[in-house]
Amino acid sequence: MNDHRAGRSRKRLTLLIATGLLAAGATPLVIAANGNAATPVAAHSAGVKAAAGVGLDDAHKKDIAMQLVSSAENSSLDWKSQYKYIEDIGDGRGYTAGIIGFCSGTGDMLDLVQLYTDRKPGNALAKYLPALRKVNGTESHSGLGSAFESAWKTAAKDAAFQTAQNDERDRVYFNPAVNQAKSDGLRALGQFAYYDAIVMHGPGDDSTSFGGIRKTAMKKAKTPAQGGNETTYLNAFLDARKAAMKTEEAHSDTSRVDTEQRVFLQKGNFDLNPPLSWKVYGDSYNIAN
Repeated sequence: MNDHRAGRSRKRLTLLIATGLLAAGATPLVIAANGNAATPVAAHSAGVKAAAGVGLDDAHKKDIAMQLVSSAENSSLDWKSQYKYIEDIGDGRGYTAGIIGFCSGTGDMLDLVQLYTDRKPGNALAKYLPALRKVNGTESHSGLGSAFESAWKTAAKDAAFQTAQNDERDRVYFNPAVNQAKSDGLRALGQFAYYDAIVMHGPGDDSTSFGGIRKTAMKKAKTPAQGGNETTYLNAFLDARKAAMKTEEAHSDTSRVDTEQRVFLQKGNFDLNPPLSWKVYGDSYNIAN
């Protein structure tokens, strides 16, 4: 099987600003139906409920979502083996690491290591916090390097660090994506489409970040919550996602949309129920149950 590390998450630098809206313990941001950012409110009080069916936040569906993302990010369904992953993939975001591609240049790696250190002072990564603050917003490795890479792999063996990765994935990416999708009246497939997009493009509001992609889609089709057709809207969202991907050479292979998400949509599998079969970068995958 080919290694497609170059296809890993390349979050927009707007993440540095966007994550400021999602402080630890804060209620996830829900975007208003007109596409503009609204005051953060709980998804259940947004006045809209997703169509009946098990959502992506169901434990089994969430594991499926992680396998789907890992097939594109790591050429493997074994997402739990990625806690230790770290390398610079040459995309201008410095180091990319962990289960969701935390980056030293986009703020989310710094937030992760800070959370880990708050919970477990003196851990293997704690001493690199000053260096992470200095390189934030750049591609620099200053003060990090091979020693930091080794420390990351050591920390990855610690259950506390694994939990911290899970929690930051949920706070910054998973929960906001799923809550917004539910507010838009989307079932599990649409929730996954939002999640995969926010993982790659970041939660910003410019044209090639998640918020901007959603706005572009809403100019073409109404969400189910607005009375639109779910298939029509998701096709519009995936079209907008592809256009955003093509603005960067590193994202020019859009198979995670074309031969994964679009395949599920064409089959009408809105609840993302197994068995699932798809291809990413030409490699075939399946989830039996």
